[in-house]
Amino acid sequence: MKITLIRNLMMFGAFLCFAFTQAQEVSGTVSDATGPLPGASVVVKGTTTGAQTDFDGNYTLSDVPDDATLVFSYIGYANQEVAVSGQTTINVTLEEDAQALDEVVIIGYGQTTIKDATGAVSAVQSEDFNKGIISSPEQLIQGKTAGVQISQSSGEPGAGISLRIRGTASVRGNNSPLFVVDGVPVSNESVSADGADVGVGSSGSKNPLNFLNPNDIESMSILKDASATAIYGSRGANGVVVITTKSGKGGGREGQWGFTSNLNISEVANEFDLLSSEEFVERGGADLGGSTDWQDYVFRTTASTDNNLSYSQNYGSGNVRATFGYSKQFGIIENTDLERITGRINVGQRFFDDKLKLNFQGTVSRINDKKPFISRTAGSTGDLLAASYYANPTLNADPLANTDPDLNPANLLTYYDDNTQTDRFLGNLSLEYSITENLSAKVNLGLDTSTSSRAQVAGPALLGLGNGVQDNGRAAVSNLDTENTLLELTVNYTKEFENSNLDALVGFSYQDFNRQGQNLLGQGYGSSDLNAIARTTQETFDATENLANNYQGYGIGIFQDNTDAGDQFRILSLTPGVSDTTQPLPSIPIDAFRADTFDFTDELQSFFGRINYTLLDKYLFTATVRADGSSKFGENNKYGYFPSAAFAWKLNEEGFINEETVSTLKLRVSWGITGNQDGLGYGNYLNRTRWNGLGILNNSQLTTPATSEVAFSNPDLKWESTAQYGLGIDFGFNNDRFNGNFDVYRKETTDILLNLPAVQPATTPFVFQNVDGTLVNQGVELGLNYDIATSEDFYWNASFNISYNQNELTDYDGPTIQAGNLYGQGLTGTTSQVLTDGKPIYTYNLRTVDENFNVETEPEILDKSALPKIISGLSTSASYKNWDASLFFSGQFDFYVYNNTANALFASPQIGSRNNLKSVVDESVVLSATNPSTYFLEKGDFVRLQTASLSYNVPLSGDGLFKSMRLSAIGQNLFLITDYSGLDPEVSTDNIPANGLPSAGIDYLSYPRPRTYSIGFNVTF
Repeated sequence: MKITLIRNLMMFGAFLCFAFTQAQEVSGTVSDATGPLPGASVVVKGTTTGAQTDFDGNYTLSDVPDDATLVFSYIGYANQEVAVSGQTTINVTLEEDAQALDEVVIIGYGQTTIKDATGAVSAVQSEDFNKGIISSPEQLIQGKTAGVQISQSSGEPGAGISLRIRGTASVRGNNSPLFVVDGVPVSNESVSADGADVGVGSSGSKNPLNFLNPNDIESMSILKDASATAIYGSRGANGVVVITTKSGKGGGREGQWGFTSNLNISEVANEFDLLSSEEFVERGGADLGGSTDWQDYVFRTTASTDNNLSYSQNYGSGNVRATFGYSKQFGIIENTDLERITGRINVGQRFFDDKLKLNFQGTVSRINDKKPFISRTAGSTGDLLAASYYANPTLNADPLANTDPDLNPANLLTYYDDNTQTDRFLGNLSLEYSITENLSAKVNLGLDTSTSSRAQVAGPALLGLGNGVQDNGRAAVSNLDTENTLLELTVNYTKEFENSNLDALVGFSYQDFNRQGQNLLGQGYGSSDLNAIARTTQETFDATENLANNYQGYGIGIFQDNTDAGDQFRILSLTPGVSDTTQPLPSIPIDAFRADTFDFTDELQSFFGRINYTLLDKYLFTATVRADGSSKFGENNKYGYFPSAAFAWKLNEEGFINEETVSTLKLRVSWGITGNQDGLGYGNYLNRTRWNGLGILNNSQLTTPATSEVAFSNPDLKWESTAQYGLGIDFGFNNDRFNGNFDVYRKETTDILLNLPAVQPATTPFVFQNVDGTLVNQGVELGLNYDIATSEDFYWNASFNISYNQNELTDYDGPTIQAGNLYGQGLTGTTSQVLTDGKPIYTYNLRTVDENFNVETEPEILDKSALPKIISGLSTSASYKNWDASLFFSGQFDFYVYNNTANALFASPQIGSRNNLKSVVDESVVLSATNPSTYFLEKGDFVRLQTASLSYNVPLSGDGLFKSMRLSAIGQNLFLITDYSGLDPEVSTDNIPANGLPSAGIDYLSYPRPRTYSIGFNVTF
């Protein structure tokens, strides 16, 4: 009995001792090289038990088993594991690990790593961004990822960017990917007010992402296949780019200031070899007694500046980062500049033992944009660029010299003004609450709002337009207000089982997009002051807009259909009661004035879900589905459904793979369907009648009011859908010192959205409908990265990517449609491209020219397209002690450019009042400028040294004002290798002709790309 009691007491004591050794408290401090690290994560390995360090880097964990292992982690630092082994105090110092940060990829409603991703995704971090003058975020990642084509439409500051991921998947849509900024999907439509035609044609839109300061961006993730993008459903057909801005996590508890400043010198990279004044006269040109190099007169070398101030702080339970940026970029053409003023604040805060997380990101910006007299649709007289190319070089630079019927470049620079101001706010507030260890819920609210106004003034002294401007003046003022609101609710469940992990997400999203504004036009002013003319136009609208109700527009002046009545005030009513009424005449200081207004809202409602399941840390499964309902579609097809599935196998985790040699080997297979609605405008499925905008004639009379049906009823109109199949391999050797990826894909777009001629008789000539046919994009991608040298003092890395994409329209049941409008004297209304079965989109349709320069009478559909089949990029960087340098080359191959500029200006060797190229005059090749042909179709292949940089990190003792200092010198567009005879083959046109198809690869009076040199410094303190 005693023995049994003693034995039981001993066993109970042993159990107590065991219990105490298995459940103890562990505390300590987590630091980095600069001191305590607030916000670091400390987790008991294999469990969900953990904590985050406080303001002083301290942590405390209770009930920690004696045989446990603690995992210490922080974004941007290498994870560190420490066995507890009875210790009650464990202090660690984390080391920075840039490679670990590089692997993080932000995806839809979450994040993953490259090694755990099942889809084709890639991430570019801020340290790998392209450097130099960056007007828009897309330029940061140009050439960094296989299968991604990024081209700026021209060299104009802030010009639109063409970004294509895995080809062009839509016939009519803009083919741009969806951009998501800190969780808020933003519209691809420009938020800057459109320009009007005051006598030279329309101008290209600005980039809608110009408001983002590139210095505020932490990373950009590119989601390429349907598995990665289907969570965004209807807007994922063209890929998704997720932009994440910088937080204050790395600011430290004391806070850190940062300041960067750059001085940028830009010059024109290439000019046309035109005849000088002496050469012009020698060849029979008219001698006006002067001598002017008009390209030098219009082009200029400029100095621009970019400055950014930031403050970051990590105070343990949260962090904050605030920035202010100012840049002024002057274009290489006179009267061109882009001023950007931005402010941003990012705040993260945790409450209730870190169960509640609040995040706010907000940015405000002002963009001031000044443009010269340039256009993408200029007619016979051209614009400022055309005038500078054809102007008589013996003409003196006199702004008042009358060169009728041609334009005088000096006159255009002096008496034309075009200014746009755009204010924008983008912000989102998210609240995430951990209901249990495994279940969390999140609400995300977003607001994107902008106000823009553009004033274009052709002064009374402007010569040669022939539209009544001379002695009258003409002004167009466009106002645009946009508002995009977002509400998202998501619930996330994660569970770690014995040998697997489950991550499930369900959510709801509602987003609406409102656009409203006015387009104003006036003619006949009592002042020659260009600023006063613009103000008078806006003030006239402000004084008259409330004189009538429920109208689409109105006009004040003499109307063409009733000249005997004299000046009238005629109101154009809203639909459906289309009529016009006459009101008492107000007094205005303009001879003729008209206003056209618009106001419409599109809505998108979505339900979505995703499941990620990992088995044995080597078999990865992903399934997503999203249902999108859009107000752009008819009653019978409001909703579209977009599923996807993917599987990945980490082969390097298998026993038959030698891990010492093969550090990464993952096979990926994916399938999914995504949608597109970008080809549609507001209410295109409804039968709608609208007033045409009133015009002002040469004699300052207003045109007769007239209506047109802008859409025909089609309740069956539905989503354009893209099915994508993909197979990929990610690989890495020698601890990923050499790594890369290889992908094969096929994209099939069906239910193609087109605006086609209606079956006659009909009340409208066109109707939006889904057309039978399949637009196929298929190709391969290869990306390679190699750390060539990795010694303590010297590091050298090289990255290369190349992709091949073949585009073809197959099984097309629609009509052959002419596209690719050309411009210039005798060319207006002519086309160069065609949409037809069995060919890529943007296929050229031209008359051929034989060896004797004889032009065929009928055009021929060619096996040549404006779409490049091969895109590549090569980057290399090296560092030695405090020095580092980098080079970036980009290239595009197997595509063609139509030299519309040469066709319009340099087709004939004859000279008289107009200048010409030396080569054209001397070779005496005579071609009719009004006869588009293959003579002007050229191969556009090129290789460009996009960026070269050299930087030096100044050694500092750490006791002074500055914690770090970095000096840099950067060159951009340093040389171009190409056989193209124009200024630059990398052109991106988006002119929309009457048949509704966009164009590409047409080079007409493109704003030249500059060559830029930059010096700058970056300090922290």
